[in-house]
Amino acid sequence: MSAKVRVTHEELGEFVFSTRDISDGGVFIVVDTEPFAPSIGDSVQVQVQGLPVPAPVLDMVVVRKTNDGFGLQFADQ
Repeated sequence: MSAKVRVTHEELGEFVFSTRDISDGGVFIVVDTEPFAPSIGDSVQVQVQGLPVPAPVLDMVVVRKTNDGFGLQFADQ
């Protein structure tokens, strides 16, 4: 499943990315040319976009970095 998500980082600001993988434990966001470079362990808030009603804002943690994006894990996991 792919979705658009708004990702908010306290220092870096707010961005909209596409997801590539969504699982019970987290999500992978695809970062192409955006200047988004969080550190592993940083907290972010994530909200799915484009739904008929506003989705909940979820607290997540950056747990993985690759050449094309970041793996985020739900903060309560």
